[in-house]
Amino acid sequence: MSSGRGPLDGKGAIVTGGSRGIGAAIVRRLAGDGAAVVFSYLKNDAAAQAVVDDVESAGGTAWAVQADQVSPDAIENLFAEADRRFAAASTGLEILVNNAGIAVPQTIEAVTVDDFDHTMAVNARGPFLAMQHAARRLRDGGRIVNVSTVSTTKAGAGEGLYAASKATLEQFTRSASYELGARGITVNTVSPGITETDLVHQNAADGALAGIARVTPLGRLGRPPDIAAVVAFLVGPDGAWVTGQNLRADGGLY
Repeated sequence: MSSGRGPLDGKGAIVTGGSRGIGAAIVRRLAGDGAAVVFSYLKNDAAAQAVVDDVESAGGTAWAVQADQVSPDAIENLFAEADRRFAAASTGLEILVNNAGIAVPQTIEAVTVDDFDHTMAVNARGPFLAMQHAARRLRDGGRIVNVSTVSTTKAGAGEGLYAASKATLEQFTRSASYELGARGITVNTVSPGITETDLVHQNAADGALAGIARVTPLGRLGRPPDIAAVVAFLVGPDGAWVTGQNLRADGGLY
């Protein structure tokens, strides 16, 4: 692991869901700021390796670990693997970013019990378990960032279950900020607006994204590096006095 490269030099970070979109941008940004990053991915080995290759070609350090967010055993293994990697790199866990999540538009009428359980397992239970593991490992002064959504502010049709699962995560943030504050550990939420990712393009109706860009004060959709920059602020030295907050990174949309 290199030294003297940036504000996160010498720190170990775990990012869930780091192989694509916002998660991949967060991995690249934190590694670029000097952190040694372990990130999880679900099943796309090629995408995960591409992120590792990008980080390493830029002089950073990253490792990919396959872990299904639904499985408590997989989350435990993710942290155990991070323990091994960080020990070999002479560092420890100082940053957790809970980014992994799913969003499948469905009306409340159409949601099945299995749909409900799966969405809650990925978007709420998985991050909760990751926070548990992190709380036992984080060095004093560490950082936790949970990635939510502006849909918790204004959920549209088909977003009820997704918004509810992310709202649960936001409440974990607030409570954990009190529980961990005595150790100097900050816990915050970042809520992206409409951001240009594969998932957004898959779920958006024709013309909808252009319409959203027109009514956003900054005149465009978000981009993954925009969100990564907000996360980098919160986990960096300048974010030390911010905790228990929900930062909306949405270009002023809401």
